[in-house]
Amino acid sequence: MLVPAFSTDLSLVWAILSFMTASAGVAIADVTIDACVTENSISHPSLAGDLQSLCAISTSIGQLVGFAMSGVLVHIIGPKGVFGILSIPAGMVILVGMMLQEPLVHSYSHKRVSQKFLDATKTMVTALKCPDVWRPCLYMYLSLAFGLNIHEGMFYWYTDAKAGPSFSQEVIGSIFSVGAIGSLLGVLLYQNVFRNHPFRHVLFWTQLLFGASSLLDLVLVLRLNLQFGVPDYIFVVMDEAVSKMIARLKWMPLLVLSSKLCPSGIEGTFFALLMSIDHVGLLSSSWAGGLLLHALNVTRTQFDNLWTVVLIRSFARLCPIGLLFLVPRNDPDSSILPSELLLTKKGDDVLESEDSEMISLVNNHV
Repeated sequence: MLVPAFSTDLSLVWAILSFMTASAGVAIADVTIDACVTENSISHPSLAGDLQSLCAISTSIGQLVGFAMSGVLVHIIGPKGVFGILSIPAGMVILVGMMLQEPLVHSYSHKRVSQKFLDATKTMVTALKCPDVWRPCLYMYLSLAFGLNIHEGMFYWYTDAKAGPSFSQEVIGSIFSVGAIGSLLGVLLYQNVFRNHPFRHVLFWTQLLFGASSLLDLVLVLRLNLQFGVPDYIFVVMDEAVSKMIARLKWMPLLVLSSKLCPSGIEGTFFALLMSIDHVGLLSSSWAGGLLLHALNVTRTQFDNLWTVVLIRSFARLCPIGLLFLVPRNDPDSSILPSELLLTKKGDDVLESEDSEMISLVNNHV
């Protein structure tokens, strides 16, 4: 982030490389902490929901702070100054990495690394062949793909002076910050009410509410809220808070389920694979939403068919309810993987670390 912050004439290639590097750093840190959370979720199944809720609360608070400050900071110090400030969280992540304590393995041979890589690959293939694993993965992908992301169409409608409410970018930033509050409320609601309920039960109701909540956009696009005397800003704020709360309620059981699908020894790698599947689902949702907007001729200035797009999206979000048979009936406190995939392989690594340290001490003494 320091590159775009201090560069006066930054080329497009360097700008893309800078953002890709920043995204890669965030992804690596995210996978590392996900591995720690997943490992503890497997060793302490009853705490899986609590751990994921803690991570989601931290994320929601960060989003709330970011959305609340972004518009003000851009107005005061400009975009480059904001990029410079974004380097501070990266430095804090480095401090967190220095604080983590873990056993070090000395004198690690390349042969041993290759063997562990092959073992991890075999374990991943074995896990993906298990119906208890690939069926939830398929559901997670399809439930996200059926979401039909039409954010671009709604954004241009928000800022349009004729057809829409003509919101400024600062106002939209404040709306998104309210959405972060709704996301935080969703985490707290899941933690205190739905955490101990079976996955299918929670996903059924959240998916149903997810499709119903998207109809609020239909009310807004058709301007029905004005007929009831509700101003656009008030209605959009309520819409954003409710939608983000339900979306977080829908996402939380999927995170807990994902943490229980990871074999021991490759928690971080396998959780990253599951998150990659989810991101492919989100990408498919964006593609499908973009194609739907294009097919119905919804552009930056043309919104006649936007209400039809919103209606189709609402019905599409109900489709994953028919796929809930792919989700296990287990409750969050029970194990899902077969016992052979839950056998930990970390004892060998710890023993190797202790043996190597002992050998090093003996050599130094000699």
